[in-house]
Amino acid sequence: MLTYQQPTGVELLKQDGQITTVPYGEIKSICFVKEFESAREPLEGGVFQTRPKMEGLWIRMKFRDGEVLDGVLPNNLLQLDPWGYTVTPPEPYANHQRIFVPREALDSIQVLGVVGSPLRKRTSKRVKPDTAQPGLFG
Repeated sequence: MLTYQQPTGVELLKQDGQITTVPYGEIKSICFVKEFESAREPLEGGVFQTRPKMEGLWIRMKFRDGEVLDGVLPNNLLQLDPWGYTVTPPEPYANHQRIFVPREALDSIQVLGVVGSPLRKRTSKRVKPDTAQPGLFG
């Protein structure tokens, strides 16, 4: 399986074309962005102001330095990475599309809610026809 995550750290490609491995303990987060030009901007909006609309596990991560970041994880636990969490941030339409946070960077992680649970069946709001009323052409 080809991935940037390795048992010893994250593989990064340097500008000179060489691959280097950065240990997980030295990484706070890796942001996957739309455009590199605005990639140096600080992360927009650390927490959701309202309940997220996208399906998944709504989580709150507290970093070792005290910073707090909300995100949405897939509701499929088989998709969890062994070395960290890849989340959708509160502003998914901003420059930061996804964020990878190594487990070592976190002090705690808390599930705040489950959005779009497959256990809850949606009820249809169909109105049953009234059988007591005669039909027009009957």
